[in-house]
Amino acid sequence: MKTILFDLDGTLIDSTDAILESFGVAYETFGRQVPEDEQVKKLIGHPLDLMFTMLGIDALEANDYVLAYKEHYRLISRKKTTLLPLALEAIRHASKIATLGIVTTKTAHYSEELLEHLGVMHHFKILIGRESVTYPKPHPEPIQKALFALNADPTQTWMIGDTPMDLISAKEAGVHGIGVLCGYGTKFELEKHTSLVVHDALDAVKVIAHHA
Repeated sequence: MKTILFDLDGTLIDSTDAILESFGVAYETFGRQVPEDEQVKKLIGHPLDLMFTMLGIDALEANDYVLAYKEHYRLISRKKTTLLPLALEAIRHASKIATLGIVTTKTAHYSEELLEHLGVMHHFKILIGRESVTYPKPHPEPIQKALFALNADPTQTWMIGDTPMDLISAKEAGVHGIGVLCGYGTKFELEKHTSLVVHDALDAVKVIAHHA
């Protein structure tokens, strides 16, 4: 049996507006100038604390910013998050050919709530989020944890994601990585880590379906 693991932001869902707005609130809470949208978007996929430090916040203060972010994100995320075009078709098609899981650096609790709200959580057997692991992607731990929970064969497992972190994690965990261009990573960045780069999650699922 095949196993397909999906990233969330930029792979199945679009929560860019919610993320940018929540970053803005976090910076304003502490009286700091809000970074440009493009600066934030380039870092989506990293854990929040790392995003804040990469944007110049002191590591000792980063968790305060994360809390301010999460407080706001929780209020607006459902209203400001949608499934990406063809994501629903991708999930439905995938569920016919494989066991499905989510591997994300988002908080697992919020991710489950979002996927319930979007009506697709029942398709997934496991959801590995930031608090589920010690080391998030690009470390292999999140994928390894999913493999263990699903009793999955790594040689029959695919990780679909839109950033190099997804693909590095896949390679390190010994599973197949497929990059998608519907999110935040560029073709150039993704092709450094996999020979399989397609337009979106549905294309990725079709590739997997045709794999012997």
